[in-house]
Amino acid sequence: MASSKSMEWNGNHSSVTMFILLGLSDDKELQLILFPILSGIYILTLTWNLGLIFLIRMDPHLHIPMYFFLSVLSFIDVSFSSSISPRMLADFFQDEKTISFLDCAVQYFIFTWMGISECCLMAVMAIDRYAAIGKPLQYSVIMSPGVCGRMVAGVYTTAFLSSLAQTISCFSLYYCGPNVIQHFFCDFPQIIPLSCSDSFISETILLLAAIFFVFGSFLVTLLSYGFIAVSILNMSSGKASAKAFNTCASHLTAVTLFFSTVLSVYMRPNSSTVTKQDKVLSVFYAIVIPMLNPLIYSLRNKEIKAAIKRAIKKAKC
Repeated sequence: MASSKSMEWNGNHSSVTMFILLGLSDDKELQLILFPILSGIYILTLTWNLGLIFLIRMDPHLHIPMYFFLSVLSFIDVSFSSSISPRMLADFFQDEKTISFLDCAVQYFIFTWMGISECCLMAVMAIDRYAAIGKPLQYSVIMSPGVCGRMVAGVYTTAFLSSLAQTISCFSLYYCGPNVIQHFFCDFPQIIPLSCSDSFISETILLLAAIFFVFGSFLVTLLSYGFIAVSILNMSSGKASAKAFNTCASHLTAVTLFFSTVLSVYMRPNSSTVTKQDKVLSVFYAIVIPMLNPLIYSLRNKEIKAAIKRAIKKAKC
């Protein structure tokens, strides 16, 4: 039920002025375990991603399209995680986890903007890998700095417009109670059922965004890797094939982790009811994956390892 403090009365009607988040868990003992773990994950997310951005910007050897896109991914991951983690961690100490209507809208907007940006960037990075492996002689022309910049600008712009449309369509609806969101952050599938007005247009906008950006990006990524697989099979040298596969393995791992969790959370029936499994998956794709991405791309990457060694050597000097 909606709290009287979170309702505003207009004549014979009342409108919601804030929402109540149920959080990750009501179990106090579990909260004591989760808080230091999730705090550590968020600190590592900031450290590793910001460190990777700094390393790529400072080392001239990494000024190529692949690492440019990787630095953009790191920035998106920091923003993506930061839209949820600080408030979620603060809510561990709150008996009533309230969030104002405006704060909820802002959180949803940033979260959706960065989420769609990551989906689109994954597709762009797959195209970049295909151009590097399938068209090596034309690669410098196909993926010139100007083209890379326009691709990233296109990712941010389309994601911004989609997020803006979803946020306006969702939060311009009339909410009269209840105001309890069965999640630890403001998300469309849990907010829309609380509306007292017709949500058909809002749900249609969400569906179109899912088809064009999530499924579309996933399809482009799959097609790019299909072409990459054909190119690798056509290589005469086994050594060249192994090198080409290694350059794609990290991105393919990140793509699999991200899209599999996102699709399992959002592309299922009755998504307005949040289960413990949904919360675990949401924690994984919104909080854990942004921490894992810089590790996935760095552990098997010789260029990044070499750049780290050069940075350490400079620091010692």
